[in-house]
Amino acid sequence: MRILVLGGTVFLGRAVARQALEAGHDVVCAARGESGQPVDGVEFVKVDRDQSDGLAGLRGSFDAVVDVARHPRHVRYAVDELAGRVGHYTLVSSCSAYADDATPGQRADTAPLLAADFEADPWADAEAYGRCKVACEELAAAGFGAERTFLLRAGMIVGPEDPTYRFEYWVRRAERGGEVLAPGGPDEAVQLVDVRDLAGWIIAAAGDGLAGAYDGIGAPMTRAEFHAGLTEGVGVRAELTWVAQDFLLEHGVAPWSGPRSLPFWLPLPEYDGFMSRDVRPSVEAGLATRPLAATVRATLEAIRDASHIDPKNGLGIDEEAQLLREWHER
Repeated sequence: MRILVLGGTVFLGRAVARQALEAGHDVVCAARGESGQPVDGVEFVKVDRDQSDGLAGLRGSFDAVVDVARHPRHVRYAVDELAGRVGHYTLVSSCSAYADDATPGQRADTAPLLAADFEADPWADAEAYGRCKVACEELAAAGFGAERTFLLRAGMIVGPEDPTYRFEYWVRRAERGGEVLAPGGPDEAVQLVDVRDLAGWIIAAAGDGLAGAYDGIGAPMTRAEFHAGLTEGVGVRAELTWVAQDFLLEHGVAPWSGPRSLPFWLPLPEYDGFMSRDVRPSVEAGLATRPLAATVRATLEAIRDASHIDPKNGLGIDEEAQLLREWHER
């Protein structure tokens, strides 16, 4: 196939481009080139998607397009420029598009969506981001044809080259060993997907002509299984101390991301459904996921090779130790 990746310089886009090249496809990456560099071997076209004619430099037809857009206007411009010369279109959407985060076991084909917002700033907050993704989905299906459009609602993507540090926080913490502050309870759900598995499915789905909406995330695991996978991957024993969510919130620990946070933890029952989605349709459609320990090992190897890490998510060593002392003394 001749595959166009709109982006292709950061994380998932780079993984798609790399794996497509390795599979023998002809890959074109179109981006500003300011957030990262394309992988060696692709044809790189510099574009500015904020301009209505920003994709005018793309020539020829494409068997498949992979788009990670979050701005609805970017999808609208892509439709205007490419609709007549694209065989299959993948929009990487998000599980943030769903309106109900509380109900466990929801499926992509029946779960309610947020209302589409074609003008919001997707960087404003999580809901604005979700509404913009719904708008992107509607524009893509209408412009490229629902029968040729794969709406991939990605969940938490992890693995090598992840710029968010959320999963890396837990890998680094597991490698230090000792007493680990584990949020919530061991039976709570955690859901994620290795970037390489998601990229592989995107490429295969383009070849198969898969259309419709699917969740791009692995099956739920318990929080205890999550920590067991971390331990297996780093090869270091740890002692888990489960700390109740009310205590964490009272002591100023943020959920999900950011400074003084615990990534992959969200307050319950408000978010009971966010990391417990039913992904059997995705598995039946070709999504295959590797063991968590394998993702941990690959992430750890990438960390050891990294020249600089920005610890923008998680707890500092002293912060965690202080919280554990206060938990034991409560």
